[in-house]
Amino acid sequence: MSRRALAIAVPLLWAATLGSAAGAIWCKHRARQLFVQLETLNARRDNLEIEWGQLQLEQSAWSTHAFVERVANTRLHMAMPPPKEIEIISP
Repeated sequence: MSRRALAIAVPLLWAATLGSAAGAIWCKHRARQLFVQLETLNARRDNLEIEWGQLQLEQSAWSTHAFVERVANTRLHMAMPPPKEIEIISP
């Protein structure tokens, strides 16, 4: 290899090496950022799943017959009619 080719090749290889190292550092940094974002989203998902379970439990508690009847009695002042006042209407 001639001296002139060597004088061109060495700085080019040096620049390529520095560029490759900078690219590797940038990729590693970006991967860490994305991992932190992924963990944040996973934690949020877990919290939302917990809240969803609590809401389902609350909905099932509110839809029980005893709860509806208690609310009808206390808040709405409703009562079951006596059996002789109940009329069954056929379709």
